[in-house]
Amino acid sequence: MGLSRDLLSWSVLALLSLLLAACATMDSPGDGTLALSEAPPSGSIPQAYADWLYRWRTWRPLESQAEDAQQLAIEADIPIQEARAGLLGPTVDEAQRSLAMKLWLIENARQTIDVNYYIFKRDRIGMAFIGALCDAVKRGVDVRVTVDSIGSIGFGHPDLRALATCADEAGLVADARGRPTKNPARAQVVLFNALTRFNLNRRSHDKLLVVDGMDPERAVVVTGGRNVSFDYYGFNKDGTTDPTTFRDMEIVLRPARNQASESHHVGEVASVYYTVLFDYRGNRYLEPIRGQVTDDEYSPAVSEPAEVYKARLRLARESLRDVLAFPGMQELMRDVPGWLDTGLRDSRVLLAHELDNLTNVNVVDEANTNKSRNPNSILNLLDEIAGRAQPGEVVTIVSPYLFLARLTDSDGRVVYDEVDNILQWLDEHGNSRLEIITNSVLTSDNFFAQSVIDMDTAPRLLLTPELQQVWLSGWKSGDLNLELVDSAEWHQLTANPQIRIYETGGSDSLALGGPVHYGKMHAKFLAGKNFGWVGTSNFDYRSRLLNNEMGFFFDDERLCRDLLEDAEVLKRQALRWGSPEWLALRRDVSDAGGIKGFTTRTQRLIYKTLIGLGLVWQF
Repeated sequence: MGLSRDLLSWSVLALLSLLLAACATMDSPGDGTLALSEAPPSGSIPQAYADWLYRWRTWRPLESQAEDAQQLAIEADIPIQEARAGLLGPTVDEAQRSLAMKLWLIENARQTIDVNYYIFKRDRIGMAFIGALCDAVKRGVDVRVTVDSIGSIGFGHPDLRALATCADEAGLVADARGRPTKNPARAQVVLFNALTRFNLNRRSHDKLLVVDGMDPERAVVVTGGRNVSFDYYGFNKDGTTDPTTFRDMEIVLRPARNQASESHHVGEVASVYYTVLFDYRGNRYLEPIRGQVTDDEYSPAVSEPAEVYKARLRLARESLRDVLAFPGMQELMRDVPGWLDTGLRDSRVLLAHELDNLTNVNVVDEANTNKSRNPNSILNLLDEIAGRAQPGEVVTIVSPYLFLARLTDSDGRVVYDEVDNILQWLDEHGNSRLEIITNSVLTSDNFFAQSVIDMDTAPRLLLTPELQQVWLSGWKSGDLNLELVDSAEWHQLTANPQIRIYETGGSDSLALGGPVHYGKMHAKFLAGKNFGWVGTSNFDYRSRLLNNEMGFFFDDERLCRDLLEDAEVLKRQALRWGSPEWLALRRDVSDAGGIKGFTTRTQRLIYKTLIGLGLVWQF
């Protein structure tokens, strides 16, 4: 059950004519149309190619965009690509490796860096990123940064404005042969869908780093669940190891060796996708404040902004120095080039996204119609690939906030029920099995979403309608009702051999007086025997209907085994939904008190409130 050219009609020419035309119109006289197909050969005309690339990477305000880049990207036939791929998995060691790799990539970039994160905190990790990016600009690397205006909310964003001032000391961008051109490097920074623009409810949930994206020899793409903050990288603020770090997943991609010159490699496609987000019509370009200005939402009054920015950049340099001095960091960074050279699997990959979510209307009532317009939708592609499964297939879904959609039309009629689709798929595919790994009331940081998992996702998959009703009726009549949870029917249904739902955590947690650190499960991936997906989507309603999300499908069997091994790591730290051990964990969390204890006992009320007020669509 892998990617196939007879699954959809993939066309490099369509990618060029549709997706890349979206990034074409320039505001400068004489620039004309800048499609990738019109770029000079990177190896034969260094200065001409460098000039083209420099213009292509320039931010374009809405009024200068003649094309609807987002719509063209939605309609594009994105090609399946030969690539090399590896994983940065859910262990603390892999989280630390992820930080080392990103800083190494930034430190060793030659031409370009593109950064896009939903959460970009300006803690020591975030400031270290700013310090590394500033150094890159001064070296002559052209940098673009996109952060979500809600996920990375801040007053004035002085740190990001300070990064833009690094262009004052910029080096010259190198050409494809490594020689300096006449073009000074830049640090272009935008807020995605700024608070004063367009629909505030539509966010970029992307986590994407693209380094030297247009170079077939040097391009590296990293995406997955990790944002930029201490929560994700396995270190405490003092540099000691943090065993409670988020359990996450990322995929690292490079172009295939001996990439054919006529084909467009994974770095190019990721760069084009990034450009669509960078130029999104709701974005706001952040510039340094030169001199005193009137106070407003984004630009606080500053009498000496240059001194403010210098202070922020000093902090960024100090933070970078401190992070690079964390125990083991230098060794991890020394290992990066070898891993990138020999640690990746030869694979075929396909970029998928939910760009249509940014502008769809009537997102609930017309969800099916809306999604049908995006052939590159993660969910659409997953449905098509899953339809090719063979009997006996085991599919593993890992998500911190997994919802199973139940959509109705304006008259209240159910037009799509994912539970029905799953049960039908299992029935049609013999002894196939679905495994779900998600959070528990102990490990989740979102008790609203967790209430949907425990009161909707799992019961609808496992229980009869009659038992669902009893389970939902209350804490005492559900969790504490021995007549229910000790019954033979309960044990038979929750031990369904075709549906296994695991929730991370256990009663031996440090939070409950035990010795074990469980952290929070934040990974988002799918794995079958010979297909997989790693990306940013939580598969909750917000990810399905409102946020843009991204990720890569792949069909390499060895990489699938790697991914399934990471799933086993999470399963070993999890309990099966409905089991006596899982019920005991819930009681222990309740008895421990605090906000987790309270929200565990009142989970049913929380869920019913979300449903009754229609707020479930916001999670």
